[in-house]
Amino acid sequence: MLLEGIFAAITTPFYSDERVYTRKVEANIARYSRSLLAGMVVLGSTGEAPLVDDAESREVLRVAADAAAPEKVMLAGIGRESVKATLELAEAAAEFRYDAVLVRPPSYYAGLMTSSAALNHFRSVADRSPLPVVLYNIPKFVPYEIPVEVVAELSSHPNIIGIKDSSGKVERIRQQVTATRNATRRTVQVTQIFEAVTARMSAQRGEVDGAFVPVGTLAGSAAVAAVAPAATAKTRSREVGFQVLSGSGSTFLDALEAGATGAILAFAAFAPQACQETYLAWKDHDPTLAKEKQERIAQADRRIVGEMGIAGIKYACDFNGYFGGRARRPLLALTAEMKSEIEAMLAETRN
Repeated sequence: MLLEGIFAAITTPFYSDERVYTRKVEANIARYSRSLLAGMVVLGSTGEAPLVDDAESREVLRVAADAAAPEKVMLAGIGRESVKATLELAEAAAEFRYDAVLVRPPSYYAGLMTSSAALNHFRSVADRSPLPVVLYNIPKFVPYEIPVEVVAELSSHPNIIGIKDSSGKVERIRQQVTATRNATRRTVQVTQIFEAVTARMSAQRGEVDGAFVPVGTLAGSAAVAAVAPAATAKTRSREVGFQVLSGSGSTFLDALEAGATGAILAFAAFAPQACQETYLAWKDHDPTLAKEKQERIAQADRRIVGEMGIAGIKYACDFNGYFGGRARRPLLALTAEMKSEIEAMLAETRN
């Protein structure tokens, strides 16, 4: 599967009593679906995944998948402390027709996460996951950074297709691109303009390996079953290797120059257009414009995402017309001064 472009790491809105506000999840996903984003990540760090229990996780995954446009790549954050629990969520993500799963390292026993333990964990998940696996390196929250040599070794696994690296280190991105250059290349289907063809896109058209199947035989929601098969979309083949994605909004242009295929960004949760403009300028080989666009968001990213965290991201969503709301406790709300600071930083970055 192609992982290229900008992906929004979306938030999980809550009611005032901290129940998941599924209608707002739907509304956010519907709006992202009308953007130029390549896709969305549900229940990553920005989605407060560690603060959401398994039943809530399944509900959020289901609602988000049902609301997403079929042409958007959907990644499910399923990282748990054990292989067993991680695989149970992988099965749920497959049931809801996600395209891939995002898997972080276990964190509680980080002191025991040797290279051998990390290799065993990720291989055990990938061996049995019904969906392709994207590794997730997030040393800011998980006190274990996946060594580059471990990433290189895992890149040869047939069900591990890439990594999201949120270290913010451009040199590490470059090292991973170099270390995985000889990974087995895969032939994937893309559209005529080289955008990803998703599993849900084919399912909603009633296609299996290019052939139609009766709509009634498709698993999924009633909304899916109600869609009549459309004409088979024209696709073409493309070879891809192990794909490295940046997780840093302030350095993702440099990451693209270092060989990253795209980025999964919390900044894109509240300003997807600003992120997309940077990416498109880079794709158009306009380095001056790309640098200008990157510089416009770098300071705000460092302050809102890097320093204020989830509460800052959610308020920025509210300010820019998405549903954010309060973070779930124990995360604290912003002060009035912080909110004013966000408003000032985003005054020219509206969507």
